[in-house]
Amino acid sequence: MSNRFYLVSVLAVTLGLAGVSVGAGQGAGGAALKNPAVLKDTAPATYKVTFDTSAGTFVVEVHRDWAPLGADRFYNLVKNGFYDNCRFFRVIPNFMVQFGIHGDPAVSSVWRNARIPVDPVKQSNKRGFITYAMAGTPDTRTTQVFINFQSNANLDGLGFAPFGEVVSGMAVVDKIYSGYGEGAPRGKGPDQGRIQAEGNAYLTKDFSNLDYIRKATIEK
Repeated sequence: MSNRFYLVSVLAVTLGLAGVSVGAGQGAGGAALKNPAVLKDTAPATYKVTFDTSAGTFVVEVHRDWAPLGADRFYNLVKNGFYDNCRFFRVIPNFMVQFGIHGDPAVSSVWRNARIPVDPVKQSNKRGFITYAMAGTPDTRTTQVFINFQSNANLDGLGFAPFGEVVSGMAVVDKIYSGYGEGAPRGKGPDQGRIQAEGNAYLTKDFSNLDYIRKATIEK
Protein backbone atom coordinates (compact mmCIF):
# COMPACT_ATOMS: atom_id res chain seq x y z
CA MET A 1 0.00 0.00 0.00
CA SER A 2 1.24 3.47 -0.76
CA ASN A 3 2.37 5.53 2.20
CA ARG A 4 -0.09 8.07 0.96
CA PHE A 5 -3.64 6.95 1.78
CA TYR A 6 -5.54 8.66 -1.04
CA LEU A 7 -9.27 8.23 -1.33
CA VAL A 8 -8.55 6.30 -4.49
CA SER A 9 -5.65 6.35 -6.93
CA VAL A 10 -7.80 7.37 -9.88
CA LEU A 11 -9.52 10.18 -8.01
CA ALA A 12 -7.16 12.83 -9.31
CA VAL A 13 -8.23 11.95 -12.81
CA THR A 14 -11.91 11.57 -11.98
CA LEU A 15 -12.20 14.83 -10.06
CA GLY A 16 -9.45 16.87 -11.56
CA LEU A 17 -7.98 16.84 -8.80
CA ALA A 18 -23.36 15.40 22.77
CA GLY A 19 -24.14 11.76 23.26
CA VAL A 20 -24.26 9.20 26.08
CA SER A 21 -21.71 6.41 26.23
CA VAL A 22 -22.90 2.89 25.57
CA GLY A 23 -20.66 1.38 28.18
CA ALA A 24 -17.97 1.99 30.75
CA GLY A 25 -15.25 0.82 28.39
CA GLN A 26 -15.89 3.38 25.68
CA GLY A 27 -12.97 5.70 25.11
CA ALA A 28 -10.70 3.29 26.98
CA GLY A 29 -10.12 0.67 24.31
CA GLY A 30 -6.55 0.22 25.48
CA ALA A 31 -5.18 -3.17 24.51
CA ALA A 32 -8.26 -3.95 22.40
CA LEU A 33 -7.35 -1.15 19.98
CA LYS A 34 -4.08 -2.93 19.28
CA ASN A 35 -5.88 -6.14 18.32
CA PRO A 36 -8.36 -5.57 15.47
CA ALA A 37 -9.36 -9.23 15.50
CA VAL A 38 -11.22 -8.85 18.81
CA LEU A 39 -13.34 -5.84 17.78
CA LYS A 40 -16.05 -7.75 15.94
CA ASP A 41 -19.35 -6.67 17.54
CA THR A 42 -22.36 -6.40 15.27
CA ALA A 43 -23.72 -2.87 15.21
CA PRO A 44 -27.37 -2.00 15.89
CA ALA A 45 -29.60 -1.49 12.86
CA THR A 46 -29.22 2.26 13.39
CA TYR A 47 -27.13 4.20 15.87
CA LYS A 48 -25.96 7.75 16.40
CA VAL A 49 -22.46 8.97 17.14
CA THR A 50 -21.86 12.36 18.72
CA PHE A 51 -18.57 14.01 17.81
CA ASP A 52 -17.34 16.58 20.32
CA THR A 53 -14.71 18.49 18.34
CA SER A 54 -12.61 21.63 18.57
CA ALA A 55 -14.93 23.16 15.97
CA GLY A 56 -18.15 22.23 17.79
CA THR A 57 -20.47 19.23 18.00
CA PHE A 58 -22.04 17.22 15.22
CA VAL A 59 -23.99 13.96 15.11
CA VAL A 60 -23.74 11.13 12.60
CA GLU A 61 -26.56 8.61 12.21
CA VAL A 62 -25.39 5.24 10.89
CA HIS A 63 -27.67 2.87 8.96
CA ARG A 64 -26.37 -0.67 8.99
CA ASP A 65 -28.44 -1.69 5.98
CA TRP A 66 -26.62 0.88 3.85
CA ALA A 67 -23.21 -0.78 4.33
CA PRO A 68 -23.25 -3.48 7.04
CA LEU A 69 -19.53 -4.22 7.19
CA GLY A 70 -18.56 -0.56 7.27
CA ALA A 71 -21.19 0.19 9.91
CA ASP A 72 -19.90 -2.64 12.11
CA ARG A 73 -16.29 -1.46 11.86
CA PHE A 74 -17.25 2.13 12.67
CA TYR A 75 -19.29 0.97 15.66
CA ASN A 76 -16.37 -0.98 17.11
CA LEU A 77 -13.90 1.82 16.53
CA VAL A 78 -16.07 4.48 18.15
CA LYS A 79 -17.05 2.25 21.06
CA ASN A 80 -13.39 1.63 21.87
CA GLY A 81 -12.25 5.23 21.53
CA PHE A 82 -10.30 4.95 18.30
CA TYR A 83 -11.34 8.36 16.98
CA ASP A 84 -10.77 10.26 20.23
CA ASN A 85 -8.11 12.94 19.72
CA CYS A 86 -7.89 12.22 15.97
CA ARG A 87 -7.19 15.18 13.69
CA PHE A 88 -9.18 16.20 10.61
CA PHE A 89 -6.01 15.99 8.54
CA ARG A 90 -7.33 16.36 4.99
CA VAL A 91 -9.91 19.08 4.39
CA ILE A 92 -10.68 20.11 0.82
CA PRO A 93 -13.37 22.80 0.42
CA ASN A 94 -16.26 21.84 -1.85
CA PHE A 95 -15.20 18.21 -1.64
CA MET A 96 -14.76 16.48 1.73
CA VAL A 97 -13.16 16.33 5.19
CA GLN A 98 -11.17 13.22 6.07
CA PHE A 99 -10.07 11.71 9.39
CA GLY A 100 -9.31 8.36 10.96
CA ILE A 101 -5.56 7.92 11.45
CA HIS A 102 -5.01 7.27 15.14
CA GLY A 103 -2.75 9.69 16.99
CA ASP A 104 -0.60 6.86 18.37
CA PRO A 105 1.50 5.17 15.65
CA ALA A 106 1.50 1.94 17.66
CA VAL A 107 -2.28 1.81 17.23
CA SER A 108 -2.53 3.07 13.66
CA SER A 109 0.06 0.57 12.45
CA VAL A 110 -1.99 -2.49 13.42
CA TRP A 111 -5.06 -1.18 11.60
CA ARG A 112 -3.40 -0.33 8.29
CA ASN A 113 -3.97 -3.81 6.91
CA ALA A 114 -7.17 -4.62 8.85
CA ARG A 115 -9.24 -4.36 5.71
CA ILE A 116 -13.01 -4.49 5.53
CA PRO A 117 -14.58 -6.67 2.81
CA VAL A 118 -16.54 -4.86 0.13
CA ASP A 119 -19.97 -3.33 0.80
CA PRO A 120 -22.07 -2.70 -2.32
CA VAL A 121 -22.89 0.98 -2.87
CA LYS A 122 -26.54 1.47 -1.88
CA GLN A 123 -26.55 5.23 -1.21
CA SER A 124 -25.10 8.12 -3.13
CA ASN A 125 -22.33 10.30 -1.74
CA LYS A 126 -24.58 13.23 -0.92
CA ARG A 127 -23.69 16.28 1.15
CA GLY A 128 -23.25 15.24 4.77
CA PHE A 129 -22.93 11.53 4.01
CA ILE A 130 -19.99 9.66 5.57
CA THR A 131 -17.96 7.09 3.66
CA TYR A 132 -14.71 5.15 4.06
CA ALA A 133 -11.58 6.32 2.29
CA MET A 134 -9.87 3.75 0.09
CA ALA A 135 -6.40 3.05 -1.31
CA GLY A 136 -7.40 2.19 -4.84
CA THR A 137 -10.16 -0.41 -4.53
CA PRO A 138 -13.20 -0.96 -2.27
CA ASP A 139 -11.52 -3.86 -0.44
CA THR A 140 -8.88 -1.52 1.08
CA ARG A 141 -11.14 0.22 3.62
CA THR A 142 -9.79 0.23 7.19
CA THR A 143 -10.36 3.17 9.59
CA GLN A 144 -10.20 6.37 7.55
CA VAL A 145 -13.50 8.02 6.68
CA PHE A 146 -14.64 11.25 5.08
CA ILE A 147 -17.73 13.46 5.16
CA ASN A 148 -18.88 14.94 1.88
CA PHE A 149 -19.16 18.72 1.79
CA GLN A 150 -21.28 18.51 -1.35
CA SER A 151 -22.85 15.89 -3.59
CA ASN A 152 -19.99 13.75 -4.90
CA ALA A 153 -22.07 11.27 -6.87
CA ASN A 154 -19.11 10.59 -9.14
CA LEU A 155 -17.63 8.56 -6.26
CA ASP A 156 -20.52 6.10 -6.29
CA GLY A 157 -19.34 4.22 -9.35
CA LEU A 158 -15.85 3.91 -7.85
CA GLY A 159 -17.19 1.85 -4.94
CA PHE A 160 -17.38 4.44 -2.16
CA ALA A 161 -20.29 3.16 -0.04
CA PRO A 162 -21.81 5.67 2.43
CA PHE A 163 -22.82 4.13 5.76
CA GLY A 164 -24.33 7.14 7.52
CA GLU A 165 -25.06 10.85 7.41
CA VAL A 166 -24.64 13.96 9.52
CA VAL A 167 -28.07 14.63 11.02
CA SER A 168 -27.09 17.52 13.28
CA GLY A 169 -24.29 20.08 13.19
CA MET A 170 -23.39 20.12 9.51
CA ALA A 171 -22.55 23.80 9.94
CA VAL A 172 -19.83 22.66 12.34
CA VAL A 173 -18.45 20.24 9.75
CA ASP A 174 -18.43 23.07 7.21
CA LYS A 175 -16.17 25.21 9.39
CA ILE A 176 -13.52 22.57 10.16
CA TYR A 177 -10.15 24.18 9.43
CA SER A 178 -9.18 23.83 5.78
CA GLY A 179 -6.24 26.21 5.54
CA TYR A 180 -3.61 23.54 4.88
CA GLY A 181 -5.40 22.05 1.89
CA GLU A 182 -4.26 18.86 0.20
CA GLY A 183 -1.37 16.95 1.72
CA ALA A 184 2.09 16.35 0.34
CA PRO A 185 3.21 15.75 -2.32
CA ARG A 186 0.24 17.41 -4.05
CA GLY A 187 -0.07 20.26 -1.58
CA LYS A 188 1.23 21.76 1.65
CA GLY A 189 -0.98 19.82 4.04
CA PRO A 190 0.04 16.90 6.28
CA ASP A 191 1.86 13.97 4.71
CA GLN A 192 -0.12 10.83 5.49
CA GLY A 193 3.00 8.68 5.64
CA ARG A 194 4.36 10.89 8.40
CA ILE A 195 1.01 10.85 10.24
CA GLN A 196 1.16 7.05 10.23
CA ALA A 197 4.77 7.06 11.42
CA GLU A 198 4.69 9.93 13.92
CA GLY A 199 1.04 10.44 14.83
CA ASN A 200 -0.20 13.51 16.65
CA ALA A 201 3.35 14.50 17.62
CA TYR A 202 3.87 15.46 13.98
CA LEU A 203 0.47 17.08 13.49
CA THR A 204 0.45 19.18 16.64
CA LYS A 205 3.95 20.46 15.92
CA ASP A 206 3.70 21.28 12.23
CA PHE A 207 -0.05 21.69 11.70
CA SER A 208 -1.30 23.14 14.95
CA ASN A 209 -4.40 24.74 13.42
CA LEU A 210 -6.00 21.42 12.53
CA ASP A 211 -9.33 20.80 14.20
CA TYR A 212 -9.67 17.52 16.04
CA ILE A 213 -12.12 15.16 17.73
CA ARG A 214 -12.12 15.51 21.49
CA LYS A 215 -14.39 12.49 21.91
CA ALA A 216 -16.75 10.39 19.84
CA THR A 217 -19.53 8.60 21.72
CA ILE A 218 -22.37 6.30 20.75
CA GLU A 219 -25.75 7.43 22.01
CA LYS A 220 -27.96 4.99 23.87
